[in-house]
Amino acid sequence: MIRRLLPRSLAGRTAFFLTLALMAVQAAGLTIHALDRVDLQRFALSREITARAGGAWRAAMLSPPMLREAVLSDLDLPVGLQVELSAMPAVRLGMPRPSAASLELFQPQFIIGAARVTRPVDVKVAGGSRPGSLLLSLQLPDGPWLNLRMAVPPPRPWHSQTFLVAFFLMTGAALALILIATRRLTRPVSALARAAEALGRDVNAPPLPEEGPLEVATAARAFNTMAERIRRFVSDRTQMLAAMGHDLRTPITRLRLRAEFLEDDEQRRKMLADLDEMESMVNETLAFARDEATAEPSVPLDLAALCRTVLDEAADARPELPPEAIRYEGPERLRIRGRPIALKRALANLVGNALNYGATACIRLEAPSETGTLHLRVEDEGPGIPPESLEAVFQPFRRLEVSRNRETGGTGLGLPIARNILRAHGGDVVLSNRATGGITALVTLPA
Repeated sequence: MIRRLLPRSLAGRTAFFLTLALMAVQAAGLTIHALDRVDLQRFALSREITARAGGAWRAAMLSPPMLREAVLSDLDLPVGLQVELSAMPAVRLGMPRPSAASLELFQPQFIIGAARVTRPVDVKVAGGSRPGSLLLSLQLPDGPWLNLRMAVPPPRPWHSQTFLVAFFLMTGAALALILIATRRLTRPVSALARAAEALGRDVNAPPLPEEGPLEVATAARAFNTMAERIRRFVSDRTQMLAAMGHDLRTPITRLRLRAEFLEDDEQRRKMLADLDEMESMVNETLAFARDEATAEPSVPLDLAALCRTVLDEAADARPELPPEAIRYEGPERLRIRGRPIALKRALANLVGNALNYGATACIRLEAPSETGTLHLRVEDEGPGIPPESLEAVFQPFRRLEVSRNRETGGTGLGLPIARNILRAHGGDVVLSNRATGGITALVTLPA
């Protein structure tokens, strides 16, 4: 469940965890702020109670008994504080005492309960509390009790009206900085991924810029070194095969000339056929090694028209097949960007493979999906391929004994060449057996 909720990109995950850390730090800071604010409010409340109670008691004590009610009614008292004279204390036995925090400044002048102090005269104090209120009874020297009732307001740790606005502004600013920083930090990783994908399509892709932080520059330098070694290896292999092909053409030509002078027509025909097969193998091997598909420029083309052209040429080369054996199903036009000659060769290899071993070839072209990928199927009605060999046939010079033999004219390079071309376009091709018999070559290409 956690893996599904996590973002897929490195930048997203980094921003996600940094945001969680920011929220944890802010929660801890806000908790500390709230506790400090509550303590400050309690301290202010205790001082207010001390000052108001002391002032009211002093005013009542200094006033004549007949004028005490009038003096107390004229006092400027805050909202929620009531002062009255009574013969009995308002605090009854058994009531919970007020908290030490609310009266901690009150204790130097008075003692909770019935103790006596002489600062400056003897006085009796009784205190109690109820939920949300505070009761305090002070006995005057001549006997009456001064009862104070005060509504204790609840703590307000988030009293500031602009607190939430400031909180969201700080959070938004921090999130913006996190997103910008993570994108900038992960941008070299994305560039490295794109460069690796481009190198897989084209070995001559441009190198990565070796700049940025030390780790990024080191990774780019290592990638460029690897790409250069791959290019050198491919170049050496191509040059070696080209030299071998050039050297083989000379003895093949000499053998062809000598075969022309053979008197036995049957032997001459067989020898010339073998020489044609050898020359075809040499040419296809050189084409596979050079990977000429990457050298052709990419241009806009009509894939539907290209498919019909490949099928028409295949039908012209096999006039003995009925018209329904070679057919096309799909849209009339489908524009993509690609290398026309290379794509035509890849499709021709797939269609020729289907005709050689299935006697039929049907191209089914589908419109691009929502993901931007189009599908093309080349189907035949042949005997099929064992499931364990569906991937093995894409290996160079790999032929199956049952149906992929030399008598069909195959060299074992048609499918590998087709896959190389399609992968160079950012697509691929895979084989699968049809339920009704035959093979389906599924081609995927970016739209």
